[in-house]
Amino acid sequence: MKNLPAKVINHIIQVSEVAGYLWAKEWAEKSSGNISIDLSGLFRESAINRIHDEVPCDFPKEAAGMVLFVTGSGCRLRHLVDRVDEVAAIIAVNSAATAYSVLWGGKSAGFKPTSELRAHIKIHLFNAVNHTGKKAVVHAHPSELVVLSHHKLFKDEALFNHSLWKMCPEIKLYVPRGIACVEYARYGTEELANLTLEGLTNHDVVLWEKHGALATGVDMEEAFDFLDVANKGAKLLLLAWSAGFDPEGLSPEQLDELS
Repeated sequence: MKNLPAKVINHIIQVSEVAGYLWAKEWAEKSSGNISIDLSGLFRESAINRIHDEVPCDFPKEAAGMVLFVTGSGCRLRHLVDRVDEVAAIIAVNSAATAYSVLWGGKSAGFKPTSELRAHIKIHLFNAVNHTGKKAVVHAHPSELVVLSHHKLFKDEALFNHSLWKMCPEIKLYVPRGIACVEYARYGTEELANLTLEGLTNHDVVLWEKHGALATGVDMEEAFDFLDVANKGAKLLLLAWSAGFDPEGLSPEQLDELS
């Protein structure tokens, strides 16, 4: 990594740290989950122009010129801890948005970017257009949130969020816009990408029905924090139910105070 820009190295170090958290929490079994970071503007044009081996790919035309760190299809996120250059790559999209080149990494045999690449790019484009400052995207399988996505509570987004927010003040403080409850759609599809983008417009976290969750942040640590805090609410709620009671939680007035 020594030849990479310092800011890029810092992003990759965070990715490795967060990957360790995801594995320890059992949120990234086998090859599940994916990560990307928008690195556009952090590389000199001369460094990008030296690369000539292009891989054809169907990108939105607005993605022309983007530079992304992205995990590989079928890669194990736990390997980001100690072999990040094998299971992830930094790619540059060409000026016609018809192909990409690998600037760094992607050393494993047959490396290809995650099947969710189109969804990641759409999110990064949304963040850029709306000047959110968010550069990192993480998708994982937070256990308790996934369990709740199978519950009837999931069908009532407002009640779902209130049920999590009321469990402790930090959840309302650190996930203030709540969770978008997105109906089931097959992974890797345009439908899922569009539903995800719609959910992120007004929420901090997107929960895919019977699948997993996604968050975006200014860096990997913030994106992880959104998932971590949201899942804590789900965990506390499930603990209360398993103990045989429906928790009273913070009152509406107490929640309003936090807002």
